[in-house]
Amino acid sequence: MKKFFSTAYSEGAFNIATLALRLTFGLLLLIDHGLGKITHFSNLEYSFFDLFHVGHRISLILCIFAEVFCSVLVVLGLFTRFAALALVINFGVATFIALKGQPLTGHESAATYLAAFVAILLVGPGRISVDSAMGK
Repeated sequence: MKKFFSTAYSEGAFNIATLALRLTFGLLLLIDHGLGKITHFSNLEYSFFDLFHVGHRISLILCIFAEVFCSVLVVLGLFTRFAALALVINFGVATFIALKGQPLTGHESAATYLAAFVAILLVGPGRISVDSAMGK
């Protein structure tokens, strides 16, 4: 019981936790958001949020890059911090700019993804990752 309330952790537990965090949020993002944007590309390309004034289509492509390509990199643990940074920017824009003014239920998902990818950005991929196997 004493160990249960301890703030100490083992390296193995940390690495399993980072793996679980990467797999959970990376796969959920890919399946729930990224693939949906690809399959509905033609419906979204003229109405997608355009923050940088580069056009709706380019903004959608950048979002798909983050939500598909970068989420796969996070799941694999390959170039994890680069991918997490792209996802933090993506969900920062979604949470604080694109969904601004909506009730919390409207951007609860984006805020949750933002928090998870900030955590991954800060702690890295852990030892159970391609980055670790490559010696990064």
